[in-house]
Amino acid sequence: MKQTLIVAIGALALGLASAQSNVIKIATQSPLSGGQAALGEQIKLGAQVAVEEAQARFKAMGFDLQLAPYDDQANPDTGVANANRIINDKDILGVVGHLNSGVAIPASEVYARTGLVMVSPANTNPRVTDRNLPNVNRICGRDDVQGPAGAEFAYRDLKVTKAFVLHDKTAYGQGLAENFAARFKALGGTVLQLVGTEEKSNFAPLIVQIQAAKPDLIYFGGIYDQIGPFAKQLRERGITTPIMGGDGLDSSEYERLAGTAAAKNTYFTTVAGPVSQFPKAAALAKVFEQKFNKKIEGFGIYAYDSANVIIAAIEAAIKANGGKKPDVKQVAQEVRKVKLSGLTGDIEFDSKGDIKVADYFVLYMEDGVYAHAKLLKKVAVPAPALR
Repeated sequence: MKQTLIVAIGALALGLASAQSNVIKIATQSPLSGGQAALGEQIKLGAQVAVEEAQARFKAMGFDLQLAPYDDQANPDTGVANANRIINDKDILGVVGHLNSGVAIPASEVYARTGLVMVSPANTNPRVTDRNLPNVNRICGRDDVQGPAGAEFAYRDLKVTKAFVLHDKTAYGQGLAENFAARFKALGGTVLQLVGTEEKSNFAPLIVQIQAAKPDLIYFGGIYDQIGPFAKQLRERGITTPIMGGDGLDSSEYERLAGTAAAKNTYFTTVAGPVSQFPKAAALAKVFEQKFNKKIEGFGIYAYDSANVIIAAIEAAIKANGGKKPDVKQVAQEVRKVKLSGLTGDIEFDSKGDIKVADYFVLYMEDGVYAHAKLLKKVAVPAPALR
């Protein structure tokens, strides 16, 4: 009886292991709590729709495709802790993420230990791909193009000659601000100050400095959860100087946190682009609103495409593997071979994991309403070569 029970338990365990081996997961890492959760949720939900659309195809191949969302809290330590959990889940074959470059860079070093592939919809710091890791890719642009694009627009189109430049001391914000400042100076503009701050509530000392400097433009490299309150306090003190930032302002949360009146006269560059620029995303936008009761924003569309890159790579790896479940390195290799006509455009990677040609957008919130932001310029720029 005892021997029979042991055999039965063993058979059950083998059956479960066999069933589990047919599970394939795609993880997301983005902030799902805290001040940046609005953008992080867009990444998770965009990937979720892509996974759900592909589940029937995977079922026909004998696999159960699942989404495994992780909350990195926009915190490098949390992102790294999650990454360690992710690489220990052998069913996870790819990661869509992160939102923050400062989280993506250390987390991707963890993924690299096993070769787990990451496709980012949002990370713009050059170091993300310039480390030349074979498992790291992005479908968006870079700060060493986005920052200078903002500087070109400020100097040539807005005729700005004096800029006060701020950043949030993160890999994303500081890199963006420094690239803006370097190009602005090279064009002949004057950078009055380049200041880093982690302050998120009391900006009075900074505003005093800005009042004394009398800039034509305030450039802030950072995210809406910091720049929104800053803009509110700036306008409350009667300063109407235009504000400019990067894709960290590409969210309706900026308007909510600043207030519509304070968000007026804000320019921002973005690597994600407004939904209106992606006609093929109309059906996705409808599904998104019906399913989640939320309007899709740029990073939601880019996350959808990022997930589809991984899905296409997994499908190719399954085929190359004779219908069997591939390993993470096989999937990573297939990602670099992907040529996908996505909702955001044609997706193909260079040898270091950058999308070969990225779009960059300049938008203006004249009336402070995010939904009314006007597209002023769009440029397509090839990825810089590895230095």
